[in-house]
Amino acid sequence: MEARKAIALAFTGASGAVYGLRLLEVLRRVGEDVLLMVSPPARVVLATEVELNLPGSPKEMETALSRRYPGEGTLRVFGPAQWMAPVASGSNAPRAMVVCPCSMGTLAAIAQGHSRSLLERAADVAIKERRRLILVPRETPFSAIHLEHMLKLARLGVTILPANPGFYHRPQRLEELVDFVVARILDHLEVAHDLTQRWGEAD
Repeated sequence: MEARKAIALAFTGASGAVYGLRLLEVLRRVGEDVLLMVSPPARVVLATEVELNLPGSPKEMETALSRRYPGEGTLRVFGPAQWMAPVASGSNAPRAMVVCPCSMGTLAAIAQGHSRSLLERAADVAIKERRRLILVPRETPFSAIHLEHMLKLARLGVTILPANPGFYHRPQRLEELVDFVVARILDHLEVAHDLTQRWGEAD
């Protein structure tokens, strides 16, 4: 697998684990190669919100998620301190990175250029290499600190895509609200999908 053609995906400890899992599921289904990072707080949220208890070992996590979300593309999972991962260097950077959901702590670290974990380093690489970086914050209300960090990142070309589903398609199920947000992420990744009806399309 050429990492530069892959999509990096990161789960953090923000609420909204269903968004990240659904995104992973669709990327796997359409055959994308995925480089996944799951922070320790994200594992807690996954267990709490969707009763998904992932093993701590990246390889075991990789096996479990590959079975849960089969696909033709490659799935590789990396731990917070795996500094030899492709995402840690601009010489082998993926074509895009998504942090979904993105905690305010992670957003702040990215905005300040911290690289204390592989996830933060991968985001730093995406910015410096001018690759597409999408952050999906799931927080409300936003404080002035949050907004200042988002503005700083937006000015650097980062896409701030809050988990704010629309309602013009008259959703009847929770899954439809999740798919609305995931569809917007896929649009910005330029990955084809049929998750939702687009504005102006006939029923």
